[in-house]
Amino acid sequence: MLSINHLPENVLLDVLSLVPARDLAHRCRPVCSLWRDIIDSPTLWKRKCHHKGFISKDCKRNPRDWKIFYFICSLKGNLLQNQRANQDLKFWNIEQNGGDHWKIENLPGEHGQEFLDKQVKKYFVTSYGSCKKSQLIELKRKGYSDELMDVVQPDIVVKDWFAPRRDCGCKYEVLVQLLSKDKETLQEFCPEPVIMQQWSDAQWQQMKHTFRNYGTGVRYIYFQHGGQDTQFWAGWYGVRVTDSSVTIEAEDLSV
Repeated sequence: MLSINHLPENVLLDVLSLVPARDLAHRCRPVCSLWRDIIDSPTLWKRKCHHKGFISKDCKRNPRDWKIFYFICSLKGNLLQNQRANQDLKFWNIEQNGGDHWKIENLPGEHGQEFLDKQVKKYFVTSYGSCKKSQLIELKRKGYSDELMDVVQPDIVVKDWFAPRRDCGCKYEVLVQLLSKDKETLQEFCPEPVIMQQWSDAQWQQMKHTFRNYGTGVRYIYFQHGGQDTQFWAGWYGVRVTDSSVTIEAEDLSV
């Protein structure tokens, strides 16, 4: 009886390219030298990227390592939870809850503007005392191994959307830290607070920052944002935030 190894190599390549990536690495690769060589080949991982739609067949990008590119793309997603306020304040650690505390409101809100993404329906809003909330992301729990973070060091991209009410001034603040296993700060993004004046256009603005070449040892990402109104009015007249994101990107792996 013929074994699967008697199949033409291109057919065996097609078959293996349909196997889940972790099974390829941990179960299939040790089977024999032929399977090992096929699984180690860039051709298989390029084919898996095409199957998953991570890259189109006519795309000119050529990742330095198709296997790593595949794994990062397959994991890609927002590492923050409840970033659009759909679950009230669940998953957020409330660090400061000044004034009348954090509140959830529906877009566009009083004296507010519509959000660009119509799927975003809600936002978090601050009060007249400082309001800050945070999430701590453990990268290994999200599927990012120590080796991947230390050797490949893929881009870590942070985005946040914020806006004022038209009728009240406010302040927006953000802090993002890359932390070691012992939660020591290795790199930090902490820009000056953004002050928005009363009677602004109340447009939504995006904050974006990319961490690159951050060195070894990154095991956690700490994300904190918030602010307050600058006129100390009772109620919820402070900065509004929504659709925050922290993602691991594979774009920098292309050559």
